[in-house]
Amino acid sequence: MQKRVLIGLTGALILLLTACSAKGGGTLMDAESNRSQWPVQEEGTMDSSMPGEDGSASLSAEANTSLSAEASTSPPTREASINPASSEPSPDSADPTLQSILSQMTLHEKVCQMLVVTPESITGVEAVTAAGGTTKKALQAMPVGGILYSKPNLRSKDQVKTMLQNTQSYSAIPLMFTCDEEGGRVNRLMSTVNTTMIGPMLDYKDQGAETAYKNACTIASDMSALGFNADMAPVADVWSNPENTVIGDRAYSDDFQQAAVLVASAVEGFHAGGVATALKHFPGHGDTSEDSHYGAVFITKTLEEIREKELLPFRAGIQADSDMVMIGHLILSDIDDQPAPFSHKIVTELLRQELGFDGVIITDGLQMKAMTDFYSDGAIACSAVKAGVDMLLCPANPEEAAAALEDAVKNGDLTESRIEESVLRILKMKKERGMIP
Repeated sequence: MQKRVLIGLTGALILLLTACSAKGGGTLMDAESNRSQWPVQEEGTMDSSMPGEDGSASLSAEANTSLSAEASTSPPTREASINPASSEPSPDSADPTLQSILSQMTLHEKVCQMLVVTPESITGVEAVTAAGGTTKKALQAMPVGGILYSKPNLRSKDQVKTMLQNTQSYSAIPLMFTCDEEGGRVNRLMSTVNTTMIGPMLDYKDQGAETAYKNACTIASDMSALGFNADMAPVADVWSNPENTVIGDRAYSDDFQQAAVLVASAVEGFHAGGVATALKHFPGHGDTSEDSHYGAVFITKTLEEIREKELLPFRAGIQADSDMVMIGHLILSDIDDQPAPFSHKIVTELLRQELGFDGVIITDGLQMKAMTDFYSDGAIACSAVKAGVDMLLCPANPEEAAAALEDAVKNGDLTESRIEESVLRILKMKKERGMIP
C-alpha cells in the first residue's frame, strides 16, 4: 500500500512505501568502515561506565548545579524580523480524557510531567539496569513525563523489556520511554542488545525517500518491540560545514532540499514503526564548528539565510507531523543574544508561530556544558518555559528544575495556565502515539 506525504518545498507529492522491509532492509553499508574519523556521540545524556542493578550504588556527587547566573527573560530587540502566523497554534483543550487527567494533577505533578530524565538522576543509582522499589519510590516523588535511557542501562532484550514494563507500571500517567537511536555512531540499542544495525544516515543520502522511510521504520519497530515509544530522531540538521564533526554523518544529507525530502520520509517511517519523533537540533546545528556538549555555539547566519536553508528540513518534518522539535543550544546573533532555548523569538515566534508547529517543543540535553557552564538548573527551567518550551530534557538536577518552576508559579513569574498549556501538549502527544489509551 502506498502513502503520500506532502512536503513544503515545491508542493510535489512523494510516493512512499508504508510497509517495513524485512530485517535486511537498510542494513549497514561498507562505508561504515571509513567512518573512524567521527567521534562517538553521546546525545541527550552522558553514559556512566559502571553498570549496576537498581538500588545498588548511590551517586557520590550531584552534577554541577551551583552556577546561578540568570538568563534574561526579556530578549533584546534585534533587527531581524520574524513573521508570526495570524494565530499561535495551541493544544486541543477540548479532549475530555486529557482535561480529566489534567484536572486531577497537582502543580508538582504538572511540572514533573514537563521533565524527561535519566533513570539515574531520580533514583540516585550509579547505572540503572532494573526497576524495582527504588524506581517506584523515585517516580512517586518525581512523577516525570519521560525517561531517556543510555548504553549502561541496556544489557539484553529481555532485560530491557522487563525494566521498561516494570517502570511503566509505577507511573500513574504513562511514561515516554526514549533514547538516541539515529543509526551509525549515535545508537543505544544496536551496539548493546543487537537490534538491526543501520549505518550513518549520510551513507544513504542518494538512495532516496524509500530507503529513509525503511531505515526509520526498522529502527522504530525494533525500539517498539522492546517497549520504547519515542526516539530522539531524526536529525534535521544539514552537514553544510565540512569542519562540523558533531553532526557530520548523522545528517541525512549535505544538501538542504534533499535533506528535507529524506527527513519527512524518516518521520513517516518512525511513526509507521511505532515511535514518536523529535526533529533536531532547531534551528540547525549543521553549519557550526563548535560542539554544544562542550560549550557555547554561535551561528552568524542571518535569519533570511536560515529561512532559505536550515529551516527546510524542519518545515518538511513538521508537515510530516513530527511529534516534537528539539531546540539546540545555539546562539543566533542575528535574532537574539540568548541561547535558543531561552529565546521567545526563536521558540515561540519562529517555531511555534511562523512555522506553525503545534506539537511538543523539547530542549536538547540540559546537562551539556553550553548550559551548565553558565546557568543553574532552576534558571534554565524557568527561562526555557517562559520562552515557550514544553519539555526539559535531562536537567542535571530534576528536583531543582521542578522546584524552580513551582516557585515561579507561586510568586507570579509564570502562570499555572502556562504550565497547563505545555502539559496538555505532552498528554496530547502521548494519546496520539498510543501511550495513553
